[in-house]
Amino acid sequence: MLQCGRGPAGCLWGRQLWGRAVGEAFKAVVDMKLATFGLAAGAALALAFSIHDARAQSTIETAAKQMIMVDYKTGAVLAEKNADEIMPPSSMSKIMTMYVVFDHLKQGRLSLDSDIPVSEKAWRKQGSKMFVELNSRVKVEDLIRGVVVQSGNDACIALAEALYGSEEKFSEELTRRGKLMGLKNTNFTNSTGWPDDRHVTTARDLAILAKRMIADFPDYYRYYSELEYTYNDIKQGNRNPLLYKNLGADGLKTGHTEAAGYGLTASVKRDNRRLILVVNGLKSMRERAAETERLIEWGFREYENVALFKAGQPVEKAEIWLGHDKTVPMVVNDDVEVTLLRRARRDMKATVIYEKPVAAPVAAGQEIGKLRVTAPNMQSIEVPLVAQQSVERLGFLSRIGAAAQYLVFGAAR
Repeated sequence: MLQCGRGPAGCLWGRQLWGRAVGEAFKAVVDMKLATFGLAAGAALALAFSIHDARAQSTIETAAKQMIMVDYKTGAVLAEKNADEIMPPSSMSKIMTMYVVFDHLKQGRLSLDSDIPVSEKAWRKQGSKMFVELNSRVKVEDLIRGVVVQSGNDACIALAEALYGSEEKFSEELTRRGKLMGLKNTNFTNSTGWPDDRHVTTARDLAILAKRMIADFPDYYRYYSELEYTYNDIKQGNRNPLLYKNLGADGLKTGHTEAAGYGLTASVKRDNRRLILVVNGLKSMRERAAETERLIEWGFREYENVALFKAGQPVEKAEIWLGHDKTVPMVVNDDVEVTLLRRARRDMKATVIYEKPVAAPVAAGQEIGKLRVTAPNMQSIEVPLVAQQSVERLGFLSRIGAAAQYLVFGAAR
Protein backbone atom coordinates (compact mmCIF):
# COMPACT_ATOMS: atom_id res chain seq x y z
CA MET A 1 0.00 0.00 0.00
CA LEU A 2 1.32 3.45 -0.84
CA GLN A 3 2.21 5.65 2.07
CA CYS A 4 2.08 9.43 1.59
CA GLY A 5 2.74 12.44 3.78
CA ARG A 6 0.44 15.45 3.80
CA GLY A 7 3.00 18.28 3.94
CA PRO A 8 3.28 21.04 1.30
CA ALA A 9 6.11 19.24 -0.45
CA GLY A 10 3.78 16.32 -1.15
CA CYS A 11 5.16 13.00 -2.44
CA LEU A 12 5.30 10.89 -5.57
CA TRP A 13 1.63 9.86 -5.21
CA GLY A 14 0.50 13.48 -4.88
CA ARG A 15 2.51 14.53 -7.95
CA GLN A 16 0.98 11.65 -9.91
CA LEU A 17 -2.52 12.85 -8.99
CA TRP A 18 -1.63 16.36 -10.15
CA GLY A 19 -0.24 15.09 -13.46
CA ARG A 20 -3.30 12.98 -14.14
CA ALA A 21 -5.71 15.81 -13.34
CA VAL A 22 -3.89 18.10 -15.80
CA GLY A 23 -3.14 15.50 -18.46
CA GLU A 24 -6.63 14.05 -18.67
CA ALA A 25 -9.09 16.79 -19.47
CA PHE A 26 -12.16 14.65 -19.14
CA LYS A 27 -11.08 12.02 -16.67
CA ALA A 28 -9.51 11.95 -13.21
CA VAL A 29 -7.90 8.81 -11.93
CA VAL A 30 -7.09 8.42 -8.30
CA ASP A 31 -5.26 5.70 -6.39
CA MET A 32 -7.49 4.41 -3.61
CA LYS A 33 -6.54 3.64 -0.06
CA LEU A 34 -8.42 1.38 2.33
CA ALA A 35 -10.02 3.16 5.24
CA THR A 36 -11.56 1.41 8.19
CA PHE A 37 -13.76 3.12 10.76
CA GLY A 38 -14.78 1.35 13.98
CA LEU A 39 -18.35 1.84 15.21
CA ALA A 40 -19.52 1.38 18.76
CA ALA A 41 -21.24 -1.92 19.44
CA GLY A 42 -24.30 -0.12 20.70
CA ALA A 43 -24.85 1.71 17.41
CA ALA A 44 -28.11 1.24 15.73
CA LEU A 45 -28.71 -2.86 10.98
CA ALA A 46 -32.02 -6.14 8.54
CA LEU A 47 -30.42 -9.12 7.03
CA ALA A 48 -31.98 -11.27 4.32
CA PHE A 49 -33.13 -14.63 5.66
CA SER A 50 -30.69 -17.40 4.93
CA ILE A 51 -30.42 -20.61 6.84
CA HIS A 52 -26.91 -21.18 5.53
CA ASP A 53 -25.41 -17.88 6.69
CA ALA A 54 -25.07 -15.73 9.77
CA ARG A 55 -24.47 -18.65 12.11
CA ALA A 56 -24.27 -17.84 15.79
CA GLN A 57 -23.86 -21.28 17.30
CA SER A 58 -23.37 -22.44 20.84
CA THR A 59 -23.54 -26.07 21.91
CA ILE A 60 -26.48 -28.05 23.21
CA GLU A 61 -26.89 -31.81 23.27
CA THR A 62 -30.03 -33.43 21.91
CA ALA A 63 -31.46 -36.94 21.69
CA ALA A 64 -32.71 -36.18 18.16
CA LYS A 65 -30.80 -37.82 15.31
CA GLN A 66 -31.20 -34.70 13.20
CA MET A 67 -31.88 -31.17 14.43
CA ILE A 68 -31.59 -27.53 13.47
CA MET A 69 -32.76 -24.35 15.20
CA VAL A 70 -32.93 -21.11 13.21
CA ASP A 71 -33.87 -17.54 13.94
CA TYR A 72 -36.64 -16.70 11.48
CA LYS A 73 -35.71 -13.07 10.97
CA THR A 74 -31.92 -13.12 10.74
CA GLY A 75 -31.36 -16.68 9.50
CA ALA A 76 -28.83 -17.35 12.25
CA VAL A 77 -28.39 -21.03 13.03
CA LEU A 78 -28.47 -21.30 16.81
CA ALA A 79 -27.76 -25.03 16.93
CA GLU A 80 -27.64 -28.00 14.60
CA LYS A 81 -26.95 -31.71 14.56
CA ASN A 82 -26.66 -33.69 11.33
CA ALA A 83 -28.73 -30.95 9.70
CA ASP A 84 -27.69 -31.99 6.18
CA GLU A 85 -28.07 -35.73 6.72
CA ILE A 86 -30.58 -37.37 4.38
CA MET A 87 -33.64 -38.55 6.32
CA PRO A 88 -37.26 -39.58 5.78
CA PRO A 89 -39.53 -36.56 6.38
CA SER A 90 -42.65 -38.66 7.10
CA SER A 91 -45.72 -36.41 7.57
CA MET A 92 -43.59 -33.26 7.75
CA SER A 93 -43.74 -33.63 3.94
CA LYS A 94 -47.28 -32.31 4.18
CA ILE A 95 -45.92 -28.80 4.72
CA MET A 96 -44.90 -28.80 1.06
CA THR A 97 -48.24 -30.31 0.04
CA MET A 98 -50.00 -27.42 1.72
CA TYR A 99 -47.53 -24.91 0.28
CA VAL A 100 -48.66 -25.83 -3.23
CA VAL A 101 -52.34 -25.82 -2.21
CA PHE A 102 -52.01 -22.39 -0.59
CA ASP A 103 -50.23 -21.09 -3.68
CA HIS A 104 -53.20 -22.14 -5.83
CA LEU A 105 -55.52 -20.33 -3.42
CA LYS A 106 -53.38 -17.20 -3.45
CA GLN A 107 -53.34 -17.14 -7.25
CA GLY A 108 -57.11 -17.58 -7.44
CA ARG A 109 -56.80 -20.97 -9.14
CA LEU A 110 -58.62 -22.61 -6.23
CA SER A 111 -61.27 -21.54 -3.74
CA LEU A 112 -61.79 -22.53 -0.11
CA ASP A 113 -65.40 -23.31 -1.02
CA SER A 114 -64.51 -25.53 -3.98
CA ASP A 115 -65.73 -29.13 -3.72
CA ILE A 116 -63.08 -31.79 -4.32
CA PRO A 117 -63.99 -35.38 -5.29
CA VAL A 118 -62.65 -38.25 -3.18
CA SER A 119 -61.23 -41.14 -5.21
CA GLU A 120 -60.97 -44.75 -4.11
CA LYS A 121 -57.19 -44.33 -3.78
CA ALA A 122 -57.65 -41.45 -1.35
CA TRP A 123 -60.36 -43.25 0.57
CA ARG A 124 -58.37 -46.48 0.91
CA LYS A 125 -55.09 -44.85 2.02
CA GLN A 126 -53.98 -46.08 5.41
CA GLY A 127 -52.12 -44.28 8.17
CA SER A 128 -53.47 -41.08 9.67
CA LYS A 129 -56.83 -40.21 8.15
CA MET A 130 -59.42 -37.48 7.96
CA PHE A 131 -62.03 -40.20 7.25
CA VAL A 132 -63.50 -38.83 4.05
CA GLU A 133 -66.15 -40.97 2.39
CA LEU A 134 -65.70 -42.78 -0.91
CA ASN A 135 -67.00 -40.86 -3.96
CA SER A 136 -68.00 -37.90 -1.79
CA ARG A 137 -67.09 -34.28 -2.45
CA VAL A 138 -65.32 -32.31 0.27
CA LYS A 139 -64.71 -28.58 0.52
CA VAL A 140 -61.13 -27.45 0.11
CA GLU A 141 -61.13 -25.74 3.50
CA ASP A 142 -62.22 -28.98 5.17
CA LEU A 143 -59.44 -30.84 3.39
CA ILE A 144 -56.92 -28.21 4.51
CA ARG A 145 -57.89 -28.76 8.12
CA GLY A 146 -57.87 -32.47 7.46
CA VAL A 147 -54.23 -32.23 6.42
CA VAL A 148 -52.94 -29.58 8.82
CA VAL A 149 -54.79 -30.53 12.00
CA GLN A 150 -55.60 -34.21 11.47
CA SER A 151 -52.61 -35.14 9.25
CA GLY A 152 -55.00 -36.95 6.92
CA ASN A 153 -53.31 -38.95 4.16
CA ASP A 154 -56.68 -39.29 2.44
CA ALA A 155 -57.08 -35.49 2.35
CA CYS A 156 -53.59 -35.07 0.86
CA ILE A 157 -54.30 -37.45 -1.99
CA ALA A 158 -57.69 -35.89 -2.72
CA LEU A 159 -56.06 -32.47 -3.07
CA ALA A 160 -53.16 -33.82 -5.12
CA GLU A 161 -55.45 -35.54 -7.63
CA ALA A 162 -57.73 -32.52 -7.90
CA LEU A 163 -54.85 -30.14 -8.65
CA TYR A 164 -52.60 -32.27 -10.88
CA GLY A 165 -54.65 -35.28 -11.95
CA SER A 166 -52.57 -37.80 -10.05
CA GLU A 167 -50.47 -38.02 -6.91
CA GLU A 168 -47.44 -38.84 -9.06
CA LYS A 169 -47.71 -35.61 -11.05
CA PHE A 170 -48.36 -33.67 -7.88
CA SER A 171 -45.20 -35.15 -6.33
CA GLU A 172 -43.15 -34.00 -9.30
CA GLU A 173 -44.47 -30.49 -8.72
CA LEU A 174 -43.56 -30.69 -5.03
CA THR A 175 -39.98 -31.57 -5.94
CA ARG A 176 -39.79 -28.84 -8.56
CA ARG A 177 -41.07 -26.21 -6.15
CA GLY A 178 -38.64 -27.41 -3.52
CA LYS A 179 -35.67 -26.97 -5.84
CA LEU A 180 -36.80 -23.45 -6.70
CA MET A 181 -36.86 -22.43 -3.03
CA GLY A 182 -33.47 -23.94 -2.31
CA LEU A 183 -34.28 -27.39 -0.91
CA LYS A 184 -31.05 -28.95 -2.16
CA ASN A 185 -31.47 -32.43 -0.71
CA THR A 186 -35.22 -33.01 -0.93
CA ASN A 187 -37.18 -35.31 -3.22
CA PHE A 188 -40.89 -36.09 -3.05
CA THR A 189 -42.52 -39.24 -4.41
CA ASN A 190 -45.92 -38.76 -2.76
CA SER A 191 -48.08 -36.13 -1.11
CA THR A 192 -48.23 -37.69 2.37
CA GLY A 193 -44.75 -38.69 3.48
CA TRP A 194 -45.59 -42.36 3.06
CA PRO A 195 -42.36 -44.39 3.43
CA ASP A 196 -40.32 -44.57 0.23
CA ASP A 197 -36.54 -44.78 -0.03
CA ARG A 198 -36.62 -42.01 -2.65
CA HIS A 199 -38.82 -39.70 -0.55
CA VAL A 200 -36.17 -37.81 1.42
CA THR A 201 -35.17 -34.45 2.88
CA THR A 202 -32.91 -32.86 5.52
CA ALA A 203 -33.55 -30.88 8.67
CA ARG A 204 -32.07 -27.79 7.02
CA ASP A 205 -34.37 -28.11 4.01
CA LEU A 206 -37.41 -28.44 6.27
CA ALA A 207 -36.38 -25.27 8.12
CA ILE A 208 -36.19 -23.40 4.82
CA LEU A 209 -39.61 -24.75 3.84
CA ALA A 210 -41.12 -23.71 7.17
CA LYS A 211 -39.76 -20.18 6.73
CA ARG A 212 -41.26 -19.96 3.26
CA MET A 213 -44.63 -21.23 4.44
CA ILE A 214 -44.82 -18.58 7.17
CA ALA A 215 -43.52 -15.76 4.97
CA ASP A 216 -45.44 -16.53 1.77
CA PHE A 217 -48.89 -17.39 3.15
CA PRO A 218 -49.70 -15.36 6.27
CA ASP A 219 -53.42 -15.56 5.45
CA TYR A 220 -53.40 -19.37 5.48
CA TYR A 221 -50.69 -20.12 8.02
CA ARG A 222 -53.30 -19.63 10.76
CA TYR A 223 -54.61 -23.17 10.19
CA TYR A 224 -51.46 -24.56 11.78
CA SER A 225 -52.36 -23.20 15.21
CA GLU A 226 -55.82 -24.84 15.37
CA LEU A 227 -55.92 -27.34 18.21
CA GLU A 228 -58.64 -29.65 16.93
CA TYR A 229 -60.99 -30.33 14.06
CA THR A 230 -64.10 -32.44 13.70
CA TYR A 231 -65.11 -34.08 10.42
CA ASN A 232 -67.80 -36.72 9.99
CA ASP A 233 -68.40 -36.46 13.74
CA ILE A 234 -64.84 -37.58 14.40
CA LYS A 235 -62.87 -35.07 16.47
CA GLN A 236 -59.10 -35.18 16.25
CA GLY A 237 -56.56 -33.02 18.04
CA ASN A 238 -53.55 -31.36 16.48
CA ARG A 239 -50.51 -33.62 16.94
CA ASN A 240 -48.10 -30.72 17.54
CA PRO A 241 -47.32 -30.99 21.28
CA LEU A 242 -45.94 -27.44 21.57
CA LEU A 243 -49.34 -25.92 20.79
CA TYR A 244 -50.61 -27.04 24.18
CA LYS A 245 -47.74 -25.69 26.29
CA ASN A 246 -48.26 -21.90 26.24
CA LEU A 247 -44.85 -21.38 24.65
CA GLY A 248 -45.93 -19.16 21.78
CA ALA A 249 -46.04 -22.05 19.28
CA ASP A 250 -48.23 -21.55 16.21
CA GLY A 251 -47.15 -24.38 13.86
CA LEU A 252 -46.17 -26.46 11.94
CA LYS A 253 -46.20 -30.27 11.52
CA THR A 254 -45.30 -33.52 13.24
CA GLY A 255 -44.14 -36.69 11.55
CA HIS A 256 -43.62 -40.33 12.43
CA THR A 257 -42.68 -43.54 10.68
CA GLU A 258 -40.71 -46.53 11.92
CA ALA A 259 -37.75 -45.56 9.73
CA ALA A 260 -37.78 -41.87 10.64
CA GLY A 261 -38.74 -42.00 14.30
CA TYR A 262 -40.69 -39.09 15.78
CA GLY A 263 -40.14 -35.67 14.26
CA LEU A 264 -41.47 -32.13 14.40
CA THR A 265 -41.04 -28.97 12.37
CA ALA A 266 -42.07 -26.24 14.78
CA SER A 267 -42.37 -22.47 14.92
CA VAL A 268 -42.56 -20.48 18.13
CA LYS A 269 -43.02 -16.71 18.34
CA ARG A 270 -42.47 -14.52 21.38
CA ASP A 271 -42.84 -10.77 21.09
CA ASN A 272 -41.02 -9.80 17.88
CA ARG A 273 -38.84 -12.91 17.70
CA ARG A 274 -39.60 -16.27 16.05
CA LEU A 275 -37.58 -19.49 16.17
CA ILE A 276 -37.92 -22.42 13.79
CA LEU A 277 -36.98 -25.86 15.12
CA VAL A 278 -36.72 -29.14 13.20
CA VAL A 279 -36.07 -32.43 14.97
CA ASN A 280 -36.28 -36.01 13.77
CA GLY A 281 -35.36 -39.49 14.96
CA LEU A 282 -36.75 -39.26 18.49
CA LYS A 283 -37.97 -42.43 20.17
CA SER A 284 -41.49 -41.56 21.30
CA MET A 285 -44.21 -38.91 21.36
CA ARG A 286 -43.29 -38.16 24.97
CA GLU A 287 -39.63 -37.65 24.12
CA ARG A 288 -40.59 -35.46 21.16
CA ALA A 289 -42.74 -33.24 23.36
CA ALA A 290 -40.14 -32.88 26.11
CA GLU A 291 -37.13 -32.44 23.83
CA THR A 292 -38.67 -29.81 21.59
CA GLU A 293 -39.84 -27.77 24.57
CA ARG A 294 -36.36 -27.94 26.11
CA LEU A 295 -34.65 -26.87 22.89
CA ILE A 296 -37.02 -23.97 22.28
CA GLU A 297 -36.61 -22.65 25.81
CA TRP A 298 -32.82 -22.85 25.42
CA GLY A 299 -32.94 -20.92 22.15
CA PHE A 300 -34.92 -18.04 23.60
CA ARG A 301 -32.90 -18.00 26.81
CA GLU A 302 -29.39 -18.10 25.34
CA TYR A 303 -29.82 -15.86 22.29
CA GLU A 304 -31.18 -12.43 21.52
CA ASN A 305 -31.67 -10.30 18.42
CA VAL A 306 -29.90 -6.94 18.31
CA ALA A 307 -31.13 -4.23 15.94
CA LEU A 308 -28.26 -2.11 14.62
CA PHE A 309 -29.36 0.07 11.69
CA LYS A 310 -32.66 0.90 10.01
CA ALA A 311 -32.95 0.90 6.22
CA GLY A 312 -31.76 4.24 4.87
CA GLN A 313 -30.12 5.26 8.12
CA PRO A 314 -26.63 6.79 7.62
CA VAL A 315 -23.89 4.54 8.95
CA GLU A 316 -20.79 6.59 8.02
CA LYS A 317 -19.81 9.35 5.59
CA ALA A 318 -17.51 8.40 2.72
CA GLU A 319 -14.95 10.91 1.49
CA ILE A 320 -15.41 11.85 -2.18
CA TRP A 321 -12.63 12.66 -4.64
CA LEU A 322 -13.31 15.32 -7.28
CA GLY A 323 -17.02 15.60 -6.53
CA HIS A 324 -19.36 18.53 -5.95
CA ASP A 325 -19.78 17.22 -2.39
CA LYS A 326 -16.85 16.35 -0.16
CA THR A 327 -18.67 13.43 1.46
CA VAL A 328 -21.71 11.22 0.92
CA PRO A 329 -23.62 9.28 3.62
CA MET A 330 -23.40 5.49 3.34
CA VAL A 331 -26.60 3.65 4.22
CA VAL A 332 -27.95 0.06 4.32
CA ASN A 333 -30.79 -0.91 2.00
CA ASP A 334 -32.54 -3.03 4.63
CA ASP A 335 -32.81 -3.08 8.38
CA VAL A 336 -29.85 -4.85 9.93
CA GLU A 337 -30.46 -7.15 12.86
CA VAL A 338 -28.16 -9.84 14.20
CA THR A 339 -28.66 -12.84 16.49
CA LEU A 340 -26.12 -13.11 19.29
CA LEU A 341 -25.45 -15.12 22.39
CA ARG A 342 -26.63 -12.83 25.14
CA ARG A 343 -23.24 -12.94 26.85
CA ALA A 344 -21.47 -11.96 23.60
CA ARG A 345 -23.35 -8.72 22.99
CA ARG A 346 -20.83 -6.48 24.74
CA ASP A 347 -18.03 -7.90 22.56
CA MET A 348 -19.84 -7.25 19.27
CA LYS A 349 -18.07 -4.94 16.82
CA ALA A 350 -19.41 -3.19 13.73
CA THR A 351 -16.82 -1.93 11.25
CA VAL A 352 -17.22 0.14 8.08
CA ILE A 353 -14.82 -0.69 5.25
CA TYR A 354 -14.45 1.26 2.03
CA GLU A 355 -11.78 2.47 -0.39
CA LYS A 356 -10.93 6.06 0.47
CA PRO A 357 -11.60 8.43 -1.19
CA VAL A 358 -14.44 7.35 -3.48
CA ALA A 359 -14.01 8.80 -6.97
CA ALA A 360 -16.87 10.92 -8.33
CA PRO A 361 -19.31 10.57 -9.98
CA VAL A 362 -21.30 8.48 -7.50
CA ALA A 363 -24.86 7.33 -8.19
CA ALA A 364 -27.50 7.11 -5.49
CA GLY A 365 -27.76 3.46 -4.43
CA GLN A 366 -24.27 2.62 -5.71
CA GLU A 367 -22.43 0.17 -3.46
CA ILE A 368 -19.33 1.94 -2.13
CA GLY A 369 -18.51 0.02 1.05
CA LYS A 370 -19.38 -2.76 3.47
CA LEU A 371 -20.47 -3.03 7.06
CA ARG A 372 -18.82 -5.95 8.87
CA VAL A 373 -20.32 -7.25 12.12
CA THR A 374 -18.33 -9.61 14.34
CA ALA A 375 -18.90 -11.20 17.75
CA PRO A 376 -17.62 -14.25 19.63
CA ASN A 377 -19.07 -17.58 18.39
CA MET A 378 -20.62 -15.88 15.36
CA GLN A 379 -19.52 -15.94 11.75
CA SER A 380 -18.78 -12.43 10.60
CA ILE A 381 -21.56 -10.78 8.61
CA GLU A 382 -20.99 -8.33 5.77
CA VAL A 383 -23.72 -5.99 4.56
CA PRO A 384 -23.36 -3.71 1.50
CA LEU A 385 -23.27 0.02 2.13
CA VAL A 386 -24.64 2.25 -0.64
CA ALA A 387 -24.53 5.96 -1.37
CA GLN A 388 -27.55 7.74 0.02
CA GLN A 389 -27.49 10.31 -2.79
CA SER A 390 -25.77 11.05 -6.07
CA VAL A 391 -22.60 13.15 -6.22
CA GLU A 392 -21.71 14.73 -9.54
CA ARG A 393 -18.14 15.06 -10.75
CA LEU A 394 -16.46 18.45 -10.77
CA GLY A 395 -15.76 20.16 -14.09
CA PHE A 396 -12.31 20.06 -15.64
CA LEU A 397 -11.01 23.33 -14.16
CA SER A 398 -12.47 22.54 -10.74
CA ARG A 399 -10.78 19.13 -10.83
CA ILE A 400 -7.43 20.82 -11.51
CA GLY A 401 -8.03 23.15 -8.58
CA ALA A 402 -8.97 20.27 -6.31
CA ALA A 403 -5.85 18.33 -7.30
CA ALA A 404 -3.73 21.43 -6.60
CA GLN A 405 -5.40 21.81 -3.22
CA TYR A 406 -4.60 18.21 -2.40
CA LEU A 407 -0.98 18.64 -3.50
CA VAL A 408 -0.47 21.71 -1.34
CA PHE A 409 -2.69 21.10 1.67
CA GLY A 410 -3.31 17.34 1.58
CA ALA A 411 -7.10 17.79 1.67
CA ALA A 412 -9.20 15.63 -0.64
CA ARG A 413 -11.90 17.60 -2.49
